[in-house]
Amino acid sequence: MNISRRNALAIGGAALTVTLVPVSFAQAAADDAMAKAVAEFTGGADVATGGIELTTPEIAENGNTVPVGFSAPGAKRAVLLASKNPGPVVSFFTFGALSAGDASTRIRLAGTQDVVVIAEMADGSYTQVSKAVKVTIGGCGG
Repeated sequence: MNISRRNALAIGGAALTVTLVPVSFAQAAADDAMAKAVAEFTGGADVATGGIELTTPEIAENGNTVPVGFSAPGAKRAVLLASKNPGPVVSFFTFGALSAGDASTRIRLAGTQDVVVIAEMADGSYTQVSKAVKVTIGGCGG
């Protein structure tokens, strides 16, 4: 059986298309899950940026244990999200009236992605901050 150059290119293009389709569907599903999580937390309200200090490493050598901390002075509650994890909601925090609005924890990240904190402030408004974290070894089976 002889394969011409044209047939080889057609086969290669089809293989590339088949390979990329699941990646685009997975990305669309992750984006939908993230949007749904944000909408559930905020009730569809507008979300401003700023007013929160987020501390993450730029590069996490192991996604199994990534230190994350934030300070949201005046926040009543907050949600910590990982944009490309299988489930984007990592943790919820509720702060009392005398709380400084600070929290820190260690989280798992499936791969390189944005870590996002959205806080509901005392006046009922919402604000967010995000930082990209590069993960060399994924922590969610990746």
